[in-house]
Amino acid sequence: MKKSILPGAGALLLSASASAALAQETQSIDQRVNELFATATGPFVSFIFAPIPGTSFPWIVMWLVIAATIFTLYFGFIQVRAFWLSIQIVKGDYSDPNDAGEVSHFQALATALSGTVGLGNIAGVAVAVGIGGPGATFWMIVAGLLGMASKFTECTLGVKYRNEYPDGTVSGGPMYYMSKGFAEKGKPGGKFLAVLFSIFCILGALGGGNMFQANQAHAQIAGITGDYPGWITGIVFAVVVFAVIVGGIKSIAQVTEKVVPFMGILYVGAALVILIMNADQIGAAFGMIFAGAFTGLGVAGGFVGALIQGFRRAAFSNEAGVGSAAIAHSAVRTKEPITEGLVSLLEPFIDTVVICTMTALVITISGQLLMDPETGRFVLNEAGNAIATVDGNTGVALTSAAFATGFSWFPFVLAIAVILFAFSTMISWSYYGLKAWTYLFGEGKTTELIFKIIFCIFVVIGAAASLGPVIDFSDAAIFAMAVVNIAALYVLMPVVKEELHSFMSRIKSGEIRKFKH
Repeated sequence: MKKSILPGAGALLLSASASAALAQETQSIDQRVNELFATATGPFVSFIFAPIPGTSFPWIVMWLVIAATIFTLYFGFIQVRAFWLSIQIVKGDYSDPNDAGEVSHFQALATALSGTVGLGNIAGVAVAVGIGGPGATFWMIVAGLLGMASKFTECTLGVKYRNEYPDGTVSGGPMYYMSKGFAEKGKPGGKFLAVLFSIFCILGALGGGNMFQANQAHAQIAGITGDYPGWITGIVFAVVVFAVIVGGIKSIAQVTEKVVPFMGILYVGAALVILIMNADQIGAAFGMIFAGAFTGLGVAGGFVGALIQGFRRAAFSNEAGVGSAAIAHSAVRTKEPITEGLVSLLEPFIDTVVICTMTALVITISGQLLMDPETGRFVLNEAGNAIATVDGNTGVALTSAAFATGFSWFPFVLAIAVILFAFSTMISWSYYGLKAWTYLFGEGKTTELIFKIIFCIFVVIGAAASLGPVIDFSDAAIFAMAVVNIAALYVLMPVVKEELHSFMSRIKSGEIRKFKH
């Protein structure tokens, strides 16, 4: 009897030690990959996020904010002048059902929004407020309002220079307006910029638009259910993502037009309830936002810290100037490029001005940030680099704790929101990456399928591995897209001005009329 038990016990011990060794080996492989990758890509990442000499302000953020300011002035504050017209276009008042394109104005807006509304609005805002104080919110709003002009410029060009194919499909985005727009104006270098942009876009899609999302979604689920292997989450996500993206932009748009409003209403609705419950504190919260914007209220870095955090988070959140949204907006049904430019300017407004501000207000009035009652200034943490919080929470945990002050069950809702945000971001970025891929390797069902399979494999890898340097690199790739894109926008912005004058004069004369639906 003993003999028959011992071998079994020995086998169990052996298999236990073998699986422990395998886990250790996997971990060390993870670490080795991380180290190799960090060494190879470190210089590129450091360059993209390098501060302007003598400051702690990343030059890439300044590049985006200056461009947004120039476009705002060049187009005569288009985001204010045409705001109501933009809403009418989204509603479909000027939509001719016979126009070329694949999706409606609302679907294009929902698809682009699903690519930007995400963890930046939940975790990113908490980071900004945690470091820069409530004052960072003011600068986030300013950057969001300015960014509306950048979106307007890039999305108008996206539609103007898109390729329309006999089967009704379209391909558009910065790579097309760089190559075709530069050629039309007789400028050199358009093709080179287009290839460079496409490479960065594919890298950004596989990393920030995919692996990072899968990784965060798994962390949220594991936080509720208890720890389990990430590849399980990865496979489930990969199957669902593949089922959606295999049908192309129409299929993606049908999902995002339902998911995005649901996510937005769920999240903003919860924020509104908390704000109504604490209505007496809203005035004081806005007071802290305005006072903190110019004084810092004792936060690390003071006024400059608030400004940097606000601008930086807005740039990360709404991607205005990055060029990604121009790819989604290019698929719209219209023969007037300017209509989609006008629709797209609503995007930074919804993403940054509405959703980010809601998050910041909830965090500010929740009492999670510690203040000295005598001086009315914030108390810094031990490291002195951020505001101390009730339980030492930062990022998504700080947002979760702030919402939990109103609803004890909110962390579950937040987990659902993060999963939906991650999923919708993945399907939008799969389309951005796909269009960059087909620009480089040619259109065709096989080419498309290869990219979609690669994309879904990276979903599994992202959920299963802790790939810090990969995420840093893909973030840098997304911002490298902005370096190339904004350079092209400066060259092509007169084209947008011509389109705008033509469209506005035809609306005034009555040549462009509303459609009855």
